Amino acid sequence: MGITVTPELDLAKMLAFKDEGVAGNVAGVAFLLKKNKVDVHFGMGRITAAGAVDVMGPSGATTSLATKSIVIATGSEIARLPGIEIDEKQVVSSTGALTLPVVPQKLLVIGAGVIGLELGSVWRRLGAEVTVVEYLDRILPGMDSDVAKSFQRILAKQGMTFKLSSKVTGLTKDASGCAVQIEPAAGGAADTAFADVVLVCIGRVPNTEGLGLDAIGVALDAKKRVVVDGHFMTNVPGIYAIGDVIAGPMLAHKAEDEGVAVAEILTGKGGHVNYDVIPNVIYTTPEVASVGRSEDELTIAGIAYNVGKFPFMANGRAKVNRTTDGFVKVLADAATDRVLGVHIIGPHAGEMIGECALLMEFGGSAEDLARTCHAHPTLTEAIKEAAMAVDKRAVHM
Repeated sequence: MGITVTPELDLAKMLAFKDEGVAGNVAGVAFLLKKNKVDVHFGMGRITAAGAVDVMGPSGATTSLATKSIVIATGSEIARLPGIEIDEKQVVSSTGALTLPVVPQKLLVIGAGVIGLELGSVWRRLGAEVTVVEYLDRILPGMDSDVAKSFQRILAKQGMTFKLSSKVTGLTKDASGCAVQIEPAAGGAADTAFADVVLVCIGRVPNTEGLGLDAIGVALDAKKRVVVDGHFMTNVPGIYAIGDVIAGPMLAHKAEDEGVAVAEILTGKGGHVNYDVIPNVIYTTPEVASVGRSEDELTIAGIAYNVGKFPFMANGRAKVNRTTDGFVKVLADAATDRVLGVHIIGPHAGEMIGECALLMEFGGSAEDLARTCHAHPTLTEAIKEAAMAVDKRAVHM
């Protein structure tokens, strides 16, 4: 583009920049709590009965709180791999991966889900050799398989290596690094991979231990999630739950919508969350974003659909910016043309998916999207073109 620079990484400053951003957001939430006259008690909470919570503070003193309603919103924590100890130095979780003091020469990521790919790609861009080990035969389990295949090719082009259909069976570490034993998922001879740092990202589990739920009879499912009805109430009257501790995607914005909904319900209003229109974003470069159903899900459900797909290679804004990896895919009901899902790989996909979520929230069709004027030149024109492609009339390809 005509600008010549010599990049130099100052990792300490980068981590300080990250910490400053986190601290600012945390302080912002604290300000909102104070502004809205919310009393905050720091410590470990335990529900002792419907309408009663004990909080053990940092000093060990216990404060008993009486209330009309209780909302369990304790989030989730990392899932652990049996036999592998996380020390947050050589073997790290997503938490430790955000504070590594140096760029590892070799990073091995266990798990090709969202968080593993996000953090693995960050350290790859900073110079690490990154290998991802995944038990399944594909990355991003649960996402559209077409998107997953294309995204894997993009990440491989960036230098990430994938060992699919593989499982980690052991790990030893010393001052020189980690030796990881890897076997085929179906069984077979083991191989050994060496890494400076191993990142364990095999998922997350709900934070429901230690809350006293067993003692008061709050029902949990097989995955230790709190069971709730359509109004977020548990089987114990007056106790509700939202976010990562209940079923559904473990996403901050899903939890936020549930928090608003349950607050409305508790004040006598009609709170509701449309789980068919929860966007999902993978914050890599390029980004991946989706809303609604995938082709795999529609096929399994036996729903006839039409596909419209448009590559960023044919988008004017992406071409001049040289950010042409990826595409937009629109899935529409074959009978009604109602949009059932949208999947995007490309620059700013996380921002672009909002338009699609809004359309789906109002039950819009691919034709509605195709006939909406989009500014030129913009990346969002690819959404319009993909919608036009549902009817096989895209203009620029």
